[in-house]
Amino acid sequence: MSDDVIKYSSDNQEVISRAVLPEDQEPEILSLRPERLSVYVGQKEVVETLKIAIQAATERGEPIDHVLFHGPPGLGKTTLAHIIANEMQGNLTVTSGPALEKGGDLVGILTHLETGDILFIDEIHRTPKTVEEFMYPAMEDYAIDFVFDKGVHARSHRYRLNRFTLVGATTRVGLLSAPLRDRFVIFRSLDFYGDDDLVKIAKRSAQLLNVRIDTRGAYELAKRSRGTPRIVNRLLKRVRDFSQVKADGVITQSTVKGALELEGVDERGLTDLDRRYLKTIIKFYTGGPVGIEAIAATLQEESDTLVDVVEPYLLKIGFLQRTKRGRMVSREAVKHLGLSTDTDGQASLFE
Repeated sequence: MSDDVIKYSSDNQEVISRAVLPEDQEPEILSLRPERLSVYVGQKEVVETLKIAIQAATERGEPIDHVLFHGPPGLGKTTLAHIIANEMQGNLTVTSGPALEKGGDLVGILTHLETGDILFIDEIHRTPKTVEEFMYPAMEDYAIDFVFDKGVHARSHRYRLNRFTLVGATTRVGLLSAPLRDRFVIFRSLDFYGDDDLVKIAKRSAQLLNVRIDTRGAYELAKRSRGTPRIVNRLLKRVRDFSQVKADGVITQSTVKGALELEGVDERGLTDLDRRYLKTIIKFYTGGPVGIEAIAATLQEESDTLVDVVEPYLLKIGFLQRTKRGRMVSREAVKHLGLSTDTDGQASLFE
């Protein structure tokens, strides 16, 4: 089995990125992941749905129905897959859509699953079509159909699988084919977290890391974390180091500000890439509208990185508008960046 089945990777190393970085797979960070729904913070409707489904499946002695999670990176889709496996007392196998390059990659995983096991496929929207077709009978009938020979000599054989649960995660639900999407019984969207929930996560993580953090420090960390638990934990480690070296080891509002200024993270959680994205639209395209490919070419960034990592949060806080004609920057973004508007309605930078 390929190493890609159990590992994640990302080319984007920016600290605020919601993409999975190598440091997110360190044991210290993984230990912060909640293992039960009872200690999971936020996403109340999603948690309640899972509690009911898990209890019902447990009482019937059956695996839980197939689950699809949709939402921006870093909101807890992988964590919820781990929790489902823990609650159902099943083994968890983790892979991703891009890692499943051919049908045999998926078949090799499916045939090794035991009854009640959980298969988690991240970025399931990036699964090749030829591989996806093996999922249909596996999800619906717990079977794989093999076809031998061609033409009039063609014959098929159905291989029975143990009953398992497929948990899929996607940031681009619109790219999922209808046949695949319709085979998921439980479909839940995860939204950005509010500051109060992020404060709870920051305090819990600090306690597990044996770090002292006061309430104002936790709130300052929360509001710079883009509504994303993964980023809270990542930034907490950076602030912990700063506090240890530059202060007395206690994380306060001032130490959070000092540490994150060094990281280029401002008071709204924007990074250099966010600011360059917004300034590109303003400076080169007079505030928009402009297409995503034009922005990506100007920034020399992948358009998928901008769509998946940068845009969701900018849309959430009202700094960006997506129209039929393209992307447009809002007045709030112009003000936040320290820009002014001239008489022609075009913005200019205050450098």
